[in-house]
Amino acid sequence: MRKLFLTVLGVAIAATALPTHAADFKDKSWPCIQRKVPQLSIGQMWTGPLIDNSVQPDAEATVLARAIAVRRTTLEDAKALVTRYADTLGEDREEKLAILFRTIFDQINRERSDVIGGISRYAAKQTSLSERIDGLQQELATLEAKDDKTDDDWDRLEELQDIVTWDARIYTERAQSLTFVCETPVLLEKRAFALAKAVSEASQ
Repeated sequence: MRKLFLTVLGVAIAATALPTHAADFKDKSWPCIQRKVPQLSIGQMWTGPLIDNSVQPDAEATVLARAIAVRRTTLEDAKALVTRYADTLGEDREEKLAILFRTIFDQINRERSDVIGGISRYAAKQTSLSERIDGLQQELATLEAKDDKTDDDWDRLEELQDIVTWDARIYTERAQSLTFVCETPVLLEKRAFALAKAVSEASQ
């Protein structure tokens, strides 16, 4: 029974293990299938004029950019906010909208970088937990193979089984959550592209 327990547990952990070869081969610790791109480039998505970073947005644009960048604002609502703002602008419309998008982009890029950092820390915890489970399994196997088990040995076997089962459950749940979290940087990148298009269209 205990050998069966170890076999089933090993299969369960292997099935939920983090990828050993992720899409970004430069960072072997990156756990996601999606390629790791630490920073986005505004030039890849913005076709309008690039305003120097020394030119800061005014208070209205800062507040507006924050409202547009956050994910709880739907793209439809974000586009409406951009259009409404663009309609208030005069001859400096193109420059003001370029500054607006740069501010939106910076906020999305920062959020995305924070998410990527969180994923890396999350993966490191998973690796530590996996190593802990491996060590406990080895101890279990050693006790299982022992012929003259004492009462303390049997107690330790039962304790180890409970610990490993619990740790494996936590590992599995974290691995499942990580699958969804890995989509977040991609979703943020798509949002940045969509907003670049919306702001660009409003400037025309």
